[in-house]
Amino acid sequence: MTTPDAQELAEVGLVRGADGLLRCSWAGATEDYATYHDQEWGRRLTGDDALFERLCLEAFQSGLSWLTILRRREGFRRAFAGFSISAVAAFGESDVERLLADTGIIRNRAKIDAAITNAKLAAELPGGLSALLWSFAPPARPRPRTRADVPATSPESTALAKDLRKRGFRFVGPTTSYALMQATGMVDDHIVGCHAGAA
Repeated sequence: MTTPDAQELAEVGLVRGADGLLRCSWAGATEDYATYHDQEWGRRLTGDDALFERLCLEAFQSGLSWLTILRRREGFRRAFAGFSISAVAAFGESDVERLLADTGIIRNRAKIDAAITNAKLAAELPGGLSALLWSFAPPARPRPRTRADVPATSPESTALAKDLRKRGFRFVGPTTSYALMQATGMVDDHIVGCHAGAA
């Protein structure tokens, strides 16, 4: 059996890193992506504040490169009190002005307002944000064989987005909800052959 070459790997959505490991092709673009891919993406994540962070970052990423968000992540954490739901829920207009002046984050008023609104709503959820989000996780399924098999949305992400919007959450469409599911291990969209995966 021959080892697939770079073109054959690219056709299915894989790339071989300098360390010899196969990764989903998007992870080969930069070291930041490779680290995120190997250590976080697709791994099970629970906890209200941890999932609130991901929900916020996915919303801020809307219309931008995920790399832009990754490289500002520590700035976001500082600006948003470590993504503590209770702390962000207490933000007022002075915090909004502070955030709009913070060059360490994406200074988009609508997204900043959404993060604060979403924190207030998350703080009021009877069972917590983590339990709500995970209640929409689909049953385990086989990994995609090629990148063409990776969807942008799913019935579950559409249902999650609908539920969140009904509760008043903002910047939570089906595509953003599916990206959240991928990032937090609710689905495992690492391509077959990728060395990383749910843990």
